[in-house]
Amino acid sequence: MARKGCSLMVKSVRSAISRHPAAAERFFSYSQILLGAIIAGAAYPLFMTPNHIAPGGITGIATILNHLMGWRVGAVSLILNIPLFLISFRAMGRIFAFRSIIATLLFTLFIDILPLQPMTHDPLLGALYGGVMLGAGLGLIMRGGATTGGSDMIARMVHKRFQFISTGSFLFAIDCAVVISAGFLIGTSEALYALINIFLSAKVMDTVIVGFSSNKACFVMSARWQEIADRVMRDMDRGVTLLTARGAYTGTERPTLLCVISRSEIMTFKRILHEEDENAFVIIVEAHEAIGDGFSVMEK
Repeated sequence: MARKGCSLMVKSVRSAISRHPAAAERFFSYSQILLGAIIAGAAYPLFMTPNHIAPGGITGIATILNHLMGWRVGAVSLILNIPLFLISFRAMGRIFAFRSIIATLLFTLFIDILPLQPMTHDPLLGALYGGVMLGAGLGLIMRGGATTGGSDMIARMVHKRFQFISTGSFLFAIDCAVVISAGFLIGTSEALYALINIFLSAKVMDTVIVGFSSNKACFVMSARWQEIADRVMRDMDRGVTLLTARGAYTGTERPTLLCVISRSEIMTFKRILHEEDENAFVIIVEAHEAIGDGFSVMEK
């Protein structure tokens, strides 16, 4: 009975999604924003604020002020974000701006109101676990189509005014300035831990946004390209794209095969190459994300 009830529930949810795709998209987006705000907000009282880790940006400035003045990190972050939203609201787009305001309100609110006790007073553990939680939370917020304001909005405005300054470079400069300030005002050790936190949170955030890469892009140059392509399509049920390449030294054109496979299929792919042409020239690289038939689905 329980299994039948779950099956009926899944069918009803799928039916509702198919009938109202726009509403379903909004629901999933705001669900990700809410969950991300909770996770990212919890990183501060659990790991970062008790260990005086200032992770760059607006919240990093708020953390420094918390250490010096005792002011709440979330409240200060929200106050500092208000003028940034007012300045950049028109340039952000209505939907993105609205979602970002919601995300910022939730994020800064959860930093202060979540009734959580510090899990560790070891600054290294605080930097590591705080970075993982912060990156995971911010990644979910960005997957929901929002941002938590702060230094990335400043970077976007500067890049729009001065095209030669990249957004990433300006963000890095802001984070460095905050970390250096933390080094002078809080302590050198805390600043070094903050660098670990910034690096780890950025990596985790990228992983959450893009996903864990388990796919490989394979380039094959071989005289037996047709046989290899046939085997891959028949034995592995994978598509193969035929590219035309020209040798720079010889000037000779030769076919090059491109195939995207999963990590678990690498050994099968290598076995086919070994059986068909041991002398084939092969390049296997990380496919950051594969979207389409046989892989992930394109998100709206």
